Amino acid sequence: MSENCTHNCSSCSKGSCGERTAPQKEKLNDLSKVKKVIGVISGKGGVGKSLVTSTLAVLSQRHGYNTAVLDADVTGPSIGQTFGVHKKLVGNEIGIMPNISQTGIQLMSANFMLKEETDPVLWRGPVIAGVIKQFWKDVIWNDVDFMFIDMPPGTGDVPLTVYQSLPVDGIIIVASPQELVAMIVEKAVKMANMMNIPVLGIVENMSYVKCPDCDKKICLFGESKVKQTAEKYNLPVLAEIPIDPALAKKCDDGQIESFEGDYLDNAFATVEKLIK
Repeated sequence: MSENCTHNCSSCSKGSCGERTAPQKEKLNDLSKVKKVIGVISGKGGVGKSLVTSTLAVLSQRHGYNTAVLDADVTGPSIGQTFGVHKKLVGNEIGIMPNISQTGIQLMSANFMLKEETDPVLWRGPVIAGVIKQFWKDVIWNDVDFMFIDMPPGTGDVPLTVYQSLPVDGIIIVASPQELVAMIVEKAVKMANMMNIPVLGIVENMSYVKCPDCDKKICLFGESKVKQTAEKYNLPVLAEIPIDPALAKKCDDGQIESFEGDYLDNAFATVEKLIK
């Protein structure tokens, strides 16, 4: 394979390259049905990607859509904790049943397979990529309208596996206001473009904090660069989420389904257009 390979076979000038074959999309379990797949990604860790994934899933379920979350962050899974679900998986020769949240959201995460949730996942990239494919094809996803995939940070094996193996309809990029993040966001945008995956927009987390006394917005990380980055690639800024201790506590307590607030209403409206 050429050192300049982008892994995007559809745009490759070598029409009959003997060194590679076009990646094949993984098939769902015969009993599964998934209409739309949305990836939630970030260029670096610690920007609130799992928070955004979980909140979008909750909004989707509240709007009457059958919703699922596939936790592709295999080595750092957090979806089970966010939803307060810790049950071990049940399966047979037909397939694996996802866990179900309190409001009916279907969940799949590596933590559901571990003996102890704090056990580390010491798997190399190819093994993790195989697990992601199994989450898609071996789990019985019951009539899902929207599946949100919580991906690990960066542009490594797992995002590449998801883009090549799953029918991703679009991605949302999560960022924070720091200057460094703007550069890393561009890497995520460029990777999606190289893989022909539509970027729905950017969500900025930790944009500001409101003073409890005067309600003034305080930008703890300085002036945000997200709008400049979005404009550069003709992308919308879907949300600017403040630092909200109450929302963070709901995640920590496994009560994300009871959150209040309209931070991500516009982001979900953009996702909803894919099915309307």
